[in-house]
Amino acid sequence: MSLKDVSALLKANSYPGRGILIGKSADGENAVIAYFIMGRSVNSRNRIFVTEGSGIRTQAHDPLKLTDPSLVIYSPVKVFGDVTIVTNGDQTDTIYDCLTEGKSFEDALRTREFEPDAPNFTPRVSGVVELSGGGFRYKLSILKSDRGNGGSCLRYFYEYAAPVNGKGRLIHTYVCDGSPIPSFEGEPTAVAIDRDIDSFSSLLWGSLNEDNRVSLFVRYISLKTGDVQTKIINKNI
Repeated sequence: MSLKDVSALLKANSYPGRGILIGKSADGENAVIAYFIMGRSVNSRNRIFVTEGSGIRTQAHDPLKLTDPSLVIYSPVKVFGDVTIVTNGDQTDTIYDCLTEGKSFEDALRTREFEPDAPNFTPRVSGVVELSGGGFRYKLSILKSDRGNGGSCLRYFYEYAAPVNGKGRLIHTYVCDGSPIPSFEGEPTAVAIDRDIDSFSSLLWGSLNEDNRVSLFVRYISLKTGDVQTKIINKNI
C-alpha cells in the first residue's frame, strides 16, 4: 500500500468523524499518536479536550449547551504502564480495565459493539501503542455494523509489529458525510508522518474541515528516553 498524503486525504473529506492516527516519526525517534473529533450537532461541537493525568478527556465547553453526555463525554486517551490507549468512546475504560486484569486489547473489544446511535451506528475505533526495549508496536481496531444492520457487529483488528520510519495508519469513523453517515471501509490507510510535532499538528488541524472540526490531540513519545510531547488544539478555546 502506497503512502497517502494525510493532508490531502482529510481535506477531501468534509466529515471523517472521529479519527485515530498511529505510527512512527520520519526521523525514527518517536512513536506518534493523533486523535481528532468533529461534530455536526450543537452537542457534538460543544466540546474541548482537557488533560487528565497522563491522558485526556472531553469536556463540555459550555455546560448549559450539553444535552446528552452519553456518547460525547469520555476519556479518549489513558496510559497503563508502557501502553497508551486511544479510542473514540468509553471503550477506553474497558480496554484499561482489561489490561489491569491481565487481559488483552482484543479481549476488551470483544465485549463491546458500535455505538447505539441508530441509524448511523457509529463505529468504535480504538488503538494501543505498546513501548518495549527502545521500540514499539501498535494495534488498531474498528467495531462497526454490517452495512447498517444494528443486529450484526463486525470486529476488525490490525497489528503493526515493526513500525516504519515516517509511516502511520489512519482509521476514522465515517467514509464521508451523509444521512445516515456511512461507516469507514477497508483497512487503516497508510499515511506519511512528519518528524516534528508542531508542524504535524498544524498540518492535521489545518486539513480538517473548518466548520466541523472540534478538537485535536497529538503526542510524540521518544523511543530513547520515553519523554512525551503533547499538543492539544481546541476550536472552542
